[in-house]
Amino acid sequence: MKRSLAALALSSTAVFCTVFPVLAEDDKKAAICAEAEERYVELFGAPSDEADGVTIVKMYKYNFCPGELVVPVGTTVRWVNVDKRTSHSVIVPNEPESDRAFPEETIEYTFLTEGDQEYLCGPHWETQKMIGMVTVTSK
Repeated sequence: MKRSLAALALSSTAVFCTVFPVLAEDDKKAAICAEAEERYVELFGAPSDEADGVTIVKMYKYNFCPGELVVPVGTTVRWVNVDKRTSHSVIVPNEPESDRAFPEETIEYTFLTEGDQEYLCGPHWETQKMIGMVTVTSK
């Protein structure tokens, strides 16, 4: 029995995703974050890495983009909701939950303590695993 190249490719992809689900998940996250950046540019007219004086994290499709970052002490992180219909919040260690950021709104926080600090979206961390990590380093 001959199998078409497409069928072989499909079965190989299925095996790859089953055997290497983390890699498949990384690819999915990368695609979502690429869409988030496109949406950011569409909304604000420039790439997120050109923001002046802040580090941008996009909130999109129940993800933080990027999900992990390294910043020096004193860095302000600005979370930007680039979703079209969903609101998000941010909870950083030892701080109350932020107000909800609706589409195109932002939340800011300045990190003053060194170390790994997990942050999460109040309404979506448990059901959608919307959790991020910032590593704060000395200057």
